Formats: sequence, C-alpha cells, structure tokens
Amino acid sequence: WLLAPWFKSLLAALITVLSLYLLGWVTTRVLGKRLVALFESLIERIPLVQTVYGATKKLISALQQKPDNVQRVVLIEFPTPEMRAVGFVTQVLTDEKTGRKLAAVYVPTTPNPTSGYLEIVPLERVVSTDWSVDEAMTFIISGGTVSPGGINYGSVTAEEQAKP
Repeated sequence: WLLAPWFKSLLAALITVLSLYLLGWVTTRVLGKRLVALFESLIERIPLVQTVYGATKKLISALQQKPDNVQRVVLIEFPTPEMRAVGFVTQVLTDEKTGRKLAAVYVPTTPNPTSGYLEIVPLERVVSTDWSVDEAMTFIISGGTVSPGGINYGSVTAEEQAKP
C-alpha cells in the first residue's frame, strides 16, 4: 500500500501543507519581526510622523493593560451631565489633598479612535460597562451602528424620570 497512487498523493498533499505552514511560521517569527523593526526605524527618522506613530503605539499598549479594580470600558458624563461618552480608563489616580480617587479616561472620537480627549473624572462618576475593549472600539469606529447589545447608562434620578 506504500506504493499505491492514493497514498503517494495523500503523502504529497500532507507534506505540502506542512511545508507551507512551517514556511509561514518561520516568516512570521523571523522575517516579520525584522520587517516591523525596519518599518519602525524608518518611522523614527520622520519627525512629525514619529510623534503620531509613537503616541498611537503607546495608546494601544496602554489599552491592553487593565487598571486596578476598575472596568476598562466605561461611560462618563460628557459633554453635559445628561449625555454619556464611551471611554477607556487608562489609570486611576489619587488626589493628593483629598485622597479622592480619580480616573484618567480616554474618550476616543468617531471614526478615528486614535484622536480623542483625556478626561479626569471622579471614580464615583464613572459608569462601568460589561463591554470588552474590542466591542467598544467597534461601537466607536462604526459610529454606534454596531453595538454589543445592552448598555448600563447609569442611575436615573427621580427628577430625570419626571422629565418628558
């Protein structure tokens, strides 16, 4: 059966698939890293582009780390108390005088989330969500057309309920 044509074809297909997989793996691990390093060294030589690229790279790495004891994706009152904006808690700070906990919240803009606002918000005014960073980014980039489903908008006061 080792000399059968079907076995030779099966073996050839298996060797081809395995070879392509190994070639892709080696390319990603070795050549891919070298290409990224070359690209970054070129970017570092262009003054304005390097600033934007560096800031974007730092923002993405900051969003990959979860702050202590706080949900990453939150809603904050912005630009008015009746409105909410989706934001990402990047750090929790403590007011030196009062000891009050404050959240540094990055509020990205639609459709380009690399630009946005940084708001320092009292931690008790931050509304936690159960959204992942990916779900929130999809929501922001799509302009709200793709949403994760439900949303915790925050507590509603009796005064707000009475309004038509």
